Amino acid sequence: QVQLEESGGGLVQGGDALRLSCAASGRTFSRNAIGWFRQAPGKEREFVASIGWNWSGGRDNYADSVRGRFTISAEDARNTVHLQMNALNSADTAVYYCAARISWSPYATDPADYEYWGQGTQVTVSS
Repeated sequence: QVQLEESGGGLVQGGDALRLSCAASGRTFSRNAIGWFRQAPGKEREFVASIGWNWSGGRDNYADSVRGRFTISAEDARNTVHLQMNALNSADTAVYYCAARISWSPYATDPADYEYWGQGTQVTVSS
């Protein structure tokens, strides 16, 4: 059984930074992609960023809305994945979810492509 647990959410002001973490237990994800998604009230769950590894190394992928502001990284033999979020604005307010997929590829942006999910952590950015 796989468990994913997010942490690091909170209330910040516009322009501030925040770092989210996703801890995986039950198995390692040395060859599986990990992604971050977010869902604002009344909106669909949307892709934020993902990271995966193949024989040539790590690959990451970002939504256009966060590219250049957010950075995804991994540590602890890839059992912990972080999302560093800089220059936050009110449009970033949402529940952020960590997800894992069986495939190594980080290029999937549809939530249906991810098999495992955490419970989410709230990020609120005040303007």
